[in-house]
Amino acid sequence: MSRFVRASKYRHVYGTPNKRDQCFDNLKVSRSAWDTNLVKANPLFISVNIEASGGGSFAVLGHNQNGKLSDNLPVFNGHAAAVLDTDFNPFNDHVVASASEDTKAMVWIIPEGGLTESIDKPALTLAGHGRKVGHVLFHPTAENVLATSSADFTVKLWDISTGAEKITLTGHTEIIQSLSFNYDGSLLTTTCKDKKLRIFDVRSNTVVHETAGHQGIKGSRVVWFGNSDKIGTTGFSRSSDRQVHIWDTRALDKPIKEELIDTSSGMLIPYFDGDTSVLYLAGKGDGNIRYYEWVDEETALYPLSEYKSVEPQRGIGFLPKRACNVAECEVVRMFKVHPTFVEPISFRVPRKSDQFQSDIFPDTIGPEPALSADEFWAGQTKPPKLISLENGYVASATVTKEFVTTAMEVVKETNVGPVTEKEYQDAYHALRKENEELKHTIATRDIRIRQLEAQLESSRR
Repeated sequence: MSRFVRASKYRHVYGTPNKRDQCFDNLKVSRSAWDTNLVKANPLFISVNIEASGGGSFAVLGHNQNGKLSDNLPVFNGHAAAVLDTDFNPFNDHVVASASEDTKAMVWIIPEGGLTESIDKPALTLAGHGRKVGHVLFHPTAENVLATSSADFTVKLWDISTGAEKITLTGHTEIIQSLSFNYDGSLLTTTCKDKKLRIFDVRSNTVVHETAGHQGIKGSRVVWFGNSDKIGTTGFSRSSDRQVHIWDTRALDKPIKEELIDTSSGMLIPYFDGDTSVLYLAGKGDGNIRYYEWVDEETALYPLSEYKSVEPQRGIGFLPKRACNVAECEVVRMFKVHPTFVEPISFRVPRKSDQFQSDIFPDTIGPEPALSADEFWAGQTKPPKLISLENGYVASATVTKEFVTTAMEVVKETNVGPVTEKEYQDAYHALRKENEELKHTIATRDIRIRQLEAQLESSRR
């Protein structure tokens, strides 16, 4: 029987690792058990969650800061507990947001040229959640709109130009595990520990769709499939098999495509390249990165190839498409997190011609917002502004776009209560010990009072 190989422009995409001296080495990467990517990237910098004692911090490194880094690396260290997630402003390469166990999200300004000393005072503190903040995500089309999710089962949307909390999305009954905006930012999809997949209208706090997701006891992730009505989720079956489900948001009753990956225990981190319709799946705890081509007309997910490594990844981040090296046909650049370093991995399409490859580099999302925050909250919806990569894209490291917020400065609390689970346990045990000591003191004084009363009574006789 003859075999036919399906034709695809991306069938021979291959990943190229970097040598250790081209990596970001000597990092104390966070050991937090929270399910996060640990690293984010923009055209100028990468951010990495750092392990810190007595608070939370993250490092921001320029792409040219590879090699062995200093032991005294300058960081952003204004949080009172571990940093769980970060995200760069897509319209200002010098603005980054962070989420932490201290129940706060913070917005930071990266100095021109990068960090030269540690900074502990953010440009803006967003305090409104009741428990730890697990995720931060900037809006894809509106400037200065930020989403945060928390262990208090809510998602809040903020206008960071004023520091105002604009809306709180409710309806989750357990911890929110991931979130993703659609192409124009009018909808937000989430996965939750209650095994539900939800889609919200972000301006009306309305659950547009809700359905049962992956039924395994472990976590799940979600990603919107670019400019389409499809979303992809990764998770586990009841028998702990790793799965990928593709959903049509117009009929969310059941997935339109189900793919069984393997039986490994690590979470699959999904990333969808909307320009090439390629879905990348990076397994936490293993060294494999699989990639598939999604063909919408056929409702089919075709396997392309697999990047294999003996070194497992703890997390992974992706560079925006506009910053990829078009001259080398680089369609994706990932940043793979190891225990002590971050490794860039380039995925390229092999082409012999030196000409611009317009078939694999269509117009892509650019650095300019389509809407202001006020326009977005007034009800306007616009798709992202696109740019051509034919002449390449160079981000300016010297011209810093100004970020100004009119939010009132938050006075730092001098007596901060417990914020992490460990601090709550320590506080409980301390109060219990204090209670026992007070009981003992009262009992001792009762005995002494009775002794003195008896002595007084005997002296009167």
